[in-house]
Amino acid sequence: MVAWPRIPAELERVQSELAERALEIALWQPPVERCLVGGAFAAFSTTRSMVGTGVERVWAAAVSWESGVRRSSAVVAEAVDADYAPGYLALREGSLLERAVRSLDVRPDVLIVNASGRDHPRRAGLALHLGAVLGVASVGVTDRPLAADGAQPGPEPGASAPLFLEGELVGYWLRTRCGVRPVCAHAAWRTDPGTAREVVMAAVRDARTPEPLRLARFLARSSRARDEGRTPPGWTQDRLPDPRLAGRGRGFA
Repeated sequence: MVAWPRIPAELERVQSELAERALEIALWQPPVERCLVGGAFAAFSTTRSMVGTGVERVWAAAVSWESGVRRSSAVVAEAVDADYAPGYLALREGSLLERAVRSLDVRPDVLIVNASGRDHPRRAGLALHLGAVLGVASVGVTDRPLAADGAQPGPEPGASAPLFLEGELVGYWLRTRCGVRPVCAHAAWRTDPGTAREVVMAAVRDARTPEPLRLARFLARSSRARDEGRTPPGWTQDRLPDPRLAGRGRGFA
């Protein structure tokens, strides 16, 4: 298997293979007491200098998090030449996110990725693909479904509603906090929809987004702001200021 194909046709083949393998491999069982949860997020350049060239600068961040404490973090950056297309996110972000996660000093037990998993035309979105390449159980979290459909959950924190794709349960709408929009928790590599929902809800603190993914998102965006000359006040890798200072980009609030 080619870890990160360069062309859509090759990626489609790899995704179909991974979808089959995902049904055969044993599911991950969350540790009873302690669990290291990772987050991975990619932020794309906000400048206009490369528009029209097919090349974009990307910053990928990864975090290991445990019981409210950030144990390890890493950020890597490079230029990519793949345009965005639904279902083909791995062409743009896959290899860079892999580098970021492998740069962590502390390896997570399960990785939350800003991408879909089984909710995908070939049942193998980037969250599943990245987990398979790394050999780490993974869960996807997105703002909305990619191809699945389902009713919205109730208003109370922890309320969920199933997401189906051609009759297969692939994830859940999940209300992480009262009064905010729900997120989609996606089954991915070695996780089923119920485990995805459990992992996401357990990692939520004061924000709508599960904390490891929120931190990874902030690190990626802050590194982007620094390199583009918009360094947030108080920014360092070890001290995180208010995430709102990094500005908004692709992903969910």
